[in-house]
Amino acid sequence: MGELMLRSPAFEDGEKIPRKYGYKEDDVNPPLKISRIPAGAESLALVMDDPDAKEPAGKIWDHWVVWDIEPNTSEIPENSIPPGAMEGKNDYDKRGYGGPNPPDREHTYRFKLYALDTTLDLPPGSTKEDVRNSMKGHILDKAMLTGTYAP
Repeated sequence: MGELMLRSPAFEDGEKIPRKYGYKEDDVNPPLKISRIPAGAESLALVMDDPDAKEPAGKIWDHWVVWDIEPNTSEIPENSIPPGAMEGKNDYDKRGYGGPNPPDREHTYRFKLYALDTTLDLPPGSTKEDVRNSMKGHILDKAMLTGTYAP
């Protein structure tokens, strides 16, 4: 990871994600702050997933997939997506944000931000896999923010 930075005013990296952002609570995305976007970035992409879901769900659970975020975006406010950005399908089988909902114990959630040298031009509702495949060879920089959430 390089210079690109991702943080949230709602929680510190590695700390607890507030309850309201959970799937069974308000189910809205936390606010995010973006900085140090590299020169030459044409767009940003964001993926939120849960690697700790592998044991109970049998796979990494995808909670939020967003792409074609304007490269001058410095924040994503709570309960919103940046203008012009596209949202993909999460593993709750819906488009948009699906909050933390660990079935067994505290899980760590990853917010992964990518600065890309292109836009992805994918249809709405595309999956994390579609986004990952389209990003190959186009990642200028990446950043990660983690947070925990317990049942």
